[in-house]
Amino acid sequence: MKPCRECQHPISEQAFSCPRCGAPFPARDQWDGWGFEYKSSATLLGLPLLHISFKYRPNRVPVPAKGVIAIGQFACGFITLSQFGIGIISISQFTIAGFALAQFAIAYSLIAQFGLFIHEGRGQIVLSLMEFIGMLYSE
Repeated sequence: MKPCRECQHPISEQAFSCPRCGAPFPARDQWDGWGFEYKSSATLLGLPLLHISFKYRPNRVPVPAKGVIAIGQFACGFITLSQFGIGIISISQFTIAGFALAQFAIAYSLIAQFGLFIHEGRGQIVLSLMEFIGMLYSE
């Protein structure tokens, strides 16, 4: 038995929450959220070479992956693999990128189900940015 870090009530070390105050994982000295996060110690331009984040803080705010290679639900980096991504090269569901493989994308060059591109694009409903702007002003 250990004391809960929030209310000091004696609690099992395997408890998922404190029965008195409801603190998650109360036997841990510190707890910074649900999920998984990994950051490599090696960096480039101040960013970790690899940041993987599928994590939520205790206030349920997601932790975005930020790194040279960023992998997670939300990611920002040179190379991103994510649901929502911003990067130079991005494989995402929704993305803004230089080069993208995505369901929905805005990119310089892309392969997407729906997207806007500057230089080259392929996909189901994919338009150049100039075509899209022309459609907006033609009405």
